[in-house]
Amino acid sequence: MRAYKNLQEFLEVLEKEGELLRIGVEVSPELEITEITDRVCKLNGPALFFEKVKGHKIPVVTNLFGSFKRICLAFGVKEIEELSRSLIEFMEIKKVESFFDKLKIIPKLWQAKDFFPKIVDKAPCQEIIREGEEVDLLKLPILKCWPKDGGPFITLPCVITKDPETGVRNVGMYRMQVFSKNETGMHWQIHKGGAKHYKKAESLGQKLPVAVSIGPDPAVIYSATAPLPEDMDELILAGFLRGKPVELVRCLTIPLEVPAESQIVLEGYVEPNERRLEGPFGDHTGYYTPADYYPVFKVTCITMRKDAIYPATIVGKPPMEDCYLGKVTERLFLPFIKKILPEVMDICLPWEGVFHNLAFVSIDKRYPGHAFKVASALWGLGQMMFTKIIVVFDKEVNVQNLREALFYMAGNVDPERDIMIVKGPIDALDHASPYPCFGSKMCIDATKKWKEEGYDRDWPEETVMTKEVKERINKIWKKLGIEEFLKGR
Repeated sequence: MRAYKNLQEFLEVLEKEGELLRIGVEVSPELEITEITDRVCKLNGPALFFEKVKGHKIPVVTNLFGSFKRICLAFGVKEIEELSRSLIEFMEIKKVESFFDKLKIIPKLWQAKDFFPKIVDKAPCQEIIREGEEVDLLKLPILKCWPKDGGPFITLPCVITKDPETGVRNVGMYRMQVFSKNETGMHWQIHKGGAKHYKKAESLGQKLPVAVSIGPDPAVIYSATAPLPEDMDELILAGFLRGKPVELVRCLTIPLEVPAESQIVLEGYVEPNERRLEGPFGDHTGYYTPADYYPVFKVTCITMRKDAIYPATIVGKPPMEDCYLGKVTERLFLPFIKKILPEVMDICLPWEGVFHNLAFVSIDKRYPGHAFKVASALWGLGQMMFTKIIVVFDKEVNVQNLREALFYMAGNVDPERDIMIVKGPIDALDHASPYPCFGSKMCIDATKKWKEEGYDRDWPEETVMTKEVKERINKIWKKLGIEEFLKGR
């Protein structure tokens, strides 16, 4: 794993690896950067550095994480699975039964201190300071992404709050619509950590201090999107992912700390009982999220680097940049799911399901109804509660292969017998539900059926060629000339 000092260092690596394209043609932050980025995402293209943004001096970078290669470069690994293996190895401290076992865990416990954030006195993110009347969000190259958006939106913010009672920190990523030179919306969905802190502050009649880090290092950006358990500090996860603690600096006008190497920092607060109409917004679902009332963030101070870069993400119909970040979450948190549900072999969140609409799960089936038990348990795990459709397969099925998964789902399912529908909380962005944040979810049991599950016939045998024939054909395959023929087509 690798610790990038800042976003600039990451961009240097991307450019060296041929993963960054500098665009010198002047383009508008209103719709034009979105259209260019969307086309590049669909072509599995590079990160884009817009040097000349109409009406602004600060350059814009998009599609930072929009390929598996860039994801691996962001964390300094050769493959995404390295992250999950490293994390579970660190977390796996077995029962200590002897003096020698205690000695073995000391290095892990000692290493843990390297992941906790540390405070520094000076920081690049405070090289330029704008307070009071000098605060002007309109001077930042904030994008209006889609034609019917309610306005320009900050799309890659790391929003930092603390529980007003316990002081526990939360770092989340919530879109922010710019209302004026010093006000934005704060799209806190009711299930999120920031919303929990705000609700507490509101009940106490207090305003909630909020800091927004725009453009910290890659590990911090990802950690703000990670579905961590409540009251777990995302900056500790970032420290683990980068193998080095995140350096923080104290804000100038509010009692919070922000990543010292941020590009831009917004300081301010959210007043209790104040709401404003926010949206619409072209979301990652591929649809516009309708306008609704959300809290208002009032900016008291803007600080930034002298060489600031404005990072943004564009969301919409997949594949987009967020698909790759979602795959990191899928692989990183699979070991934790397996710890709770050891029968789970693998899980896949297909891009077409935009994260919360569809999950494929393979299990080691051990008893009748096992698939329904697994789905019910998954719905009880944090943000897995938003998964609208869970399809459960036998362990032999490669759920990462969409074609294979659909084959078994279509062939193994009797709709009347193998579908379970339940009610519960759903994602706030789900437009199909009859009520906001509440609706139905479905489990499809695509496993082979047992007699105890109402299947009285013998399950059919799959058509598979014998090993002997496969080996004979392997020996003469190149002589057949088929591969050469296909190359010349």
